[in-house]
Amino acid sequence: MSSHHSVVVVGGGQAGLAMSYCLKERGIDHLIFEKNQIGYAWREKRWDSFCLVTPNWQCQLPGFPYPGSDPQGFMVKDEIVQYIEAFAAAFEPPIREGVAVSRLWKDETHNRFELETSIGSYTADQVVIATGGYHRPKIPRMAERLPSTVQQIHASEYKNPDALPPGAVLVVGTGQSGCQIAEDLHLAGRTVHLSVGSAPRSPRRYRGKDVVDWLDQMGYYDLPIDEHPQKDKVRAKANHYLTGRDGGREIDLRQFAQEGMQLHGRLQRIDGTALQFNPDLKQNLDQADAVCESIKQTIDKFIAKNHLDAPTEPPYQPVWHPTEEQPAIDMATANIQTVIWCTGYETDYSWVDMPVFNGKGYPSHERGVTPLWGLYFLGLPWLYTWGSGRFSGIARDAVHLADYLTARRRISTNNAWSVVNEFLLGS
Repeated sequence: MSSHHSVVVVGGGQAGLAMSYCLKERGIDHLIFEKNQIGYAWREKRWDSFCLVTPNWQCQLPGFPYPGSDPQGFMVKDEIVQYIEAFAAAFEPPIREGVAVSRLWKDETHNRFELETSIGSYTADQVVIATGGYHRPKIPRMAERLPSTVQQIHASEYKNPDALPPGAVLVVGTGQSGCQIAEDLHLAGRTVHLSVGSAPRSPRRYRGKDVVDWLDQMGYYDLPIDEHPQKDKVRAKANHYLTGRDGGREIDLRQFAQEGMQLHGRLQRIDGTALQFNPDLKQNLDQADAVCESIKQTIDKFIAKNHLDAPTEPPYQPVWHPTEEQPAIDMATANIQTVIWCTGYETDYSWVDMPVFNGKGYPSHERGVTPLWGLYFLGLPWLYTWGSGRFSGIARDAVHLADYLTARRRISTNNAWSVVNEFLLGS
């Protein structure tokens, strides 16, 4: 196998595979390096009951839309892996699995990219980094203060309630992972303490449709980030929490509390077995509800403006209110034996040895195209639209980059021929 390729794609998840499909369609020589194996993150870094939170019809990998019989359903973990594997099998990408890239840099002398990998050195005219934006589990330093007798894991390590030690569980964080893991434990009859943050929540169904259907009809998923009203903040914001479990439903933390789940404000400090929480539980619950209601109001306006026939729904009524917030609890007294950190991920581009990042370590790019000629990013959340890091929008971004680097490849080839022609004419 040649060590030089027109394009090298780093990352063989859905983003890298989508890129490969588009490159193969255009007849461009390329190679994918995947550190693990196709579908690895979905297979190994998700819990057993994990499922999509968006309907199956939104799975639109290039040339390979959702092939099943339940477009309004939500694929579970194994089905997601099968979908990705079937996509790869359909076009046979040139992928090298189990290959890690330890360094990527630009050789300005020869105008090419150099890649140091676990199987040797490679070069490329252009490179697409398709490793996504979730590389390293983010756990706050206060975790170091937990007693050694307490098991602590990141959300990416959680599998199921039976895999945890007996006793109560503290779940820290209420993004999608935190809320869904808390629900998984709660449904299994485990005693759950949930540290509630500022993540917003979303309705599941409203006025006769899944909210995703309404947002799609309203054009939200086609909205470029430059036109988003919160374009300077949206990339860093937590996703709205809801679930596709058991056919899909809303997650209302107040309902969990009414059923016995212990809700607390944001975790502030750990001192031995003492846990201290911010007194912001009511504020965080109210804020999540406000976002949920604002989504409904936006849908209401769309229905009214377009004179659509849709059933009405009664206004939301909270089923539970915090009466008095607990500023602190003792882990021993509460029998908390496990802490699950649902606190997100950090990016790790330490292997990219090129000045293409901003002050926060985020890649500088315009719809995936960096200022460095021939270097691109794909699969990042809100790279261009809401769907950029998801099954729903990755095809659009991959097609755009494939067209872009194809054009650059032609320009580069034409320039090379111009140099040859000038040499021949001069001789």
